[in-house]
Amino acid sequence: MELLKRKIDVFLQEWKNNPDHMPLIVKGARQIGKTESIRNFARKHYTNVIEINFVLQKQYQDIFDDGFEVDTILKNISLRNPELEFIPGKTLFFFDEIQDCINCATALKSFRQDGRFDVICSGSLMGINYQEIESNSVGNKEDYEMYSMDFEEFLWAKGYSEKQIDDLYEHLLTLTPFSNTELSVMFENFKEYMIIGGMPAIVYHFIKNKNYSGTLQMQAQILKDYEEDITKYANGLDQGKILNVYRKIPAFLGNENKKFQVSKVEKGARSREYVGTIDWLNNAGIINVCYCLDQVALPLKGNYNPDNFRIYFRDTGLLIASLDEEAQEDLRNNKNFNTYKGAIYENVVADMLVKQGYSLYFYKNEKGTLEMDFFVRDQKSLIPVEVKANDGATISLNKLIEGKNYPDIQYGMKLGYKNIGFNGKFYTFPYFVTFLLKRYLREKNKS
Repeated sequence: MELLKRKIDVFLQEWKNNPDHMPLIVKGARQIGKTESIRNFARKHYTNVIEINFVLQKQYQDIFDDGFEVDTILKNISLRNPELEFIPGKTLFFFDEIQDCINCATALKSFRQDGRFDVICSGSLMGINYQEIESNSVGNKEDYEMYSMDFEEFLWAKGYSEKQIDDLYEHLLTLTPFSNTELSVMFENFKEYMIIGGMPAIVYHFIKNKNYSGTLQMQAQILKDYEEDITKYANGLDQGKILNVYRKIPAFLGNENKKFQVSKVEKGARSREYVGTIDWLNNAGIINVCYCLDQVALPLKGNYNPDNFRIYFRDTGLLIASLDEEAQEDLRNNKNFNTYKGAIYENVVADMLVKQGYSLYFYKNEKGTLEMDFFVRDQKSLIPVEVKANDGATISLNKLIEGKNYPDIQYGMKLGYKNIGFNGKFYTFPYFVTFLLKRYLREKNKS
């Protein structure tokens, strides 16, 4: 597979250039491109690369059994493969799938103190295994969370340049409306991204073939692989309950209020029986969790209800792949995304916000008379973000901006099939610029 440009490429370069860099753990869901990105970086920047995959090369899982001194580890590796060389200052150790070898994390302290070799680890760090890795390597490693491709990376894969991305951003910054051609082309790209999602192998397959042929089968396989991972890695938790939640995500998103309810997962189920299942799926990189605010006020992190939340797929392509065949056909042939009560748009916006580093929050009052899809913030204010699947009224958005009970809100945002605009109360932006929001708000604050 031809290599796709990813945002981790810049991060890895900066990590290596830092003279005090520590061992690095790249974490994230399976099949998002971790291994390929690290391999590509290693080939370009190291004379010597020692790559060990603890799933495919189980014979290396015991290399830490005699202790964690670096020389002892090197001796055990060379016993397995005497042809390997260990050149100080020019060697990278790449330990892949470390969720299958917890002891590797403990060894990172020794590698850091020894200082002769660079170390990058990666894996589908799921559930309790990652907690063990955290406790075994605290203070001796740096973490990088990787996601499936965001919309900007998708545009790069299609051949768009940094200059063209900057041009999109300039429209945003200056509130200059897009031309009809720009809108039409970028909305088409955005619809493709919603259907395909950001799994690199699927993006590559789509762009190479210039059609959707075979992509659904690839997505269906990833969904099955996730189920296998749940049964393999969900130690100490009821795997059946995690699978129940995982399989019901489309059903929750298809409901009017989209709220997660245990009673809808399993008849007669109680919340306490499902403690930990949502955290597990979130930690595994499979879902994004969006919490309901108790009050529409800052600070966001200290002001939400942990028992009231919505769950979204991390990758919107996988959400669409999980729908029934009729919905698939409608979406792929007619690009009719409104069939699912706006959930597909919410899912993709949630994913785009998380990939910029935002946590997810929504609001719905008890009467259901006031509701907002998401909230972000700038330095001074809380910003309600409304996702409009169709061009309906913006009653809740207006209430929040104009209401005396919400002093933290000074303006809002509305995302939809619209051009750029500002009516004095809220900004209107087309969906496809959502990936630029954080950059825009940072720049807006400066000015």
